Parts: sequence; structure tokens; C-alpha cells
Amino acid sequence: VARGLWEVVCIGPDGREKWRDTWRNLVTNEGLDHLLDATLAAATQITTWYVGLTDGTPTPAAGDTLASHAGWTEVTDYADDRKEWTAGSVSSQSVDNSANKAEFAINADSTTVGGAFLASAATGTSGTLYAVGAFTGGDKSVDDGDTLQVTATFTTSAA
Repeated sequence: VARGLWEVVCIGPDGREKWRDTWRNLVTNEGLDHLLDATLAAATQITTWYVGLTDGTPTPAAGDTLASHAGWTEVTDYADDRKEWTAGSVSSQSVDNSANKAEFAINADSTTVGGAFLASAATGTSGTLYAVGAFTGGDKSVDDGDTLQVTATFTTSAA
């Protein structure tokens, strides 16, 4: 079983935490195929992954790809491109980016965010969509000056 546990913390312009949410994501069929392909079938490994944000009330599906995901759209009301996911060391079938969280500097008021995803491209719709998920606490509103800190932990297990 491959899965992810995500945490997003919203920090306001005053440096105080406004909210946080934690959820499990869906690893897409494309993500699972890549995991097997790069590990067991000698396909090219993807060495850089990026975190993106979804709009409100996303409905992830196993068949989602970066090019086709009818249940959600990407939020882009932040500075620069998707944020690089920098992995720490793998230990006990787990790896995360807790030492280097993906940070999004929001640049528009009343932006609705509903979840996040992990993909192999910093921009655009070509590349591999590994995982996507929706907040467990429902949609969140963010404003210009807020910062979202995203931690994603990916695990595998025998069952």
C-alpha cells in the first residue's frame, strides 16, 4: 500500500498560525505505475517532485493525471511556480519533506484552497501526477500575505 499524509499550516502576515489541516491522499494510478516502473522495470526515475494546491472541494480520482483531472483545478494565486518537494532520508518505509516544507506565498485575497497534489512538473499539464488529496476539515480561505507551509509524508506498507 502506498499512501501519503499531508499537513498544511496557514501563517498570517503577523506570523501567527491561522489554521491547519491534515489528511491522507490518493496515490493515482499513474503514480502507482511510475512507482513500479522506476523501481522494478528500469524506467527513468523522476528525481524532482513539486507540490501544487487544489481549488475548493476537490474530488480526486484514481485515474487523474496532470493533463486530465475533472474533479479539481489547480490554484495559482501564489508567487512563482509549484514548490519543490525536497525529500529527507527514507526510513522505515517512510519519507517526508518536514525539514524543508513547501511554502506558498499567497498573493490574492479570498482564495479558496481545498487540498494539494504532488507532480513531476513545476508548471503545466505534462508530467506525472503522483498523488492528490482534499482537506479533511473542508475548504479553507487564504488572503494576500498568508503563507501556506506544506509537509507531505509518503509511506509504503505490506498491507
